[in-house]
Amino acid sequence: MEALEAILTRRSTRNYRPDPVEEAKLEKILDAARQAPSGGNNQTCHFLVIRNREVIRKLIEMTETAFAGMEIAEDTYASLKYAINASKKGGYVFCYNAPVLIAVANRRDYGNNMADCACAIENMMVAANALDLGSCWINQLRWLNEEPALVNYLCSLGMKAYERIYGAVIVGYPATGNGLPNRNLMARKGNEVTFID
Repeated sequence: MEALEAILTRRSTRNYRPDPVEEAKLEKILDAARQAPSGGNNQTCHFLVIRNREVIRKLIEMTETAFAGMEIAEDTYASLKYAINASKKGGYVFCYNAPVLIAVANRRDYGNNMADCACAIENMMVAANALDLGSCWINQLRWLNEEPALVNYLCSLGMKAYERIYGAVIVGYPATGNGLPNRNLMARKGNEVTFID
């Protein structure tokens, strides 16, 4: 798939087959992530590639517990509000049962941590589309990146004590009839462009 086509046809996938992602495809996705630009070429992103179903189940449980204990304010971001309400009801699965969850960490004290992680995640989502895989940006671990129990658990998995999660992506085969991602072009309603000549 040509690069612009992979970018323009990428859509978020929120329903996955349980099939594992082939090692060769996962390596290509991670290579794309590692080639992403970073501030000053620091290359400080740390990719926690989670395929262990028990670890994913534990993260689902921990995020649901954390969100269920939160209160909603008038200015709470809509998606965070949804996570809190769904967690209070029970059964909230933030990663849509995808077989692969890639949490992207970076140094807490690094001013470009979020931007560098965002570039890497976008590269992964575009690469996944080019490889006929679905993907979706996942914010929940970032929203909870100072939750002590979650930080400790992530550190037990390999995250460094001076790192925090600034974004994540899920990857897998979409639960569609043909197993391919939705690639329908969608009209843009925002993202204004102003030319200054």
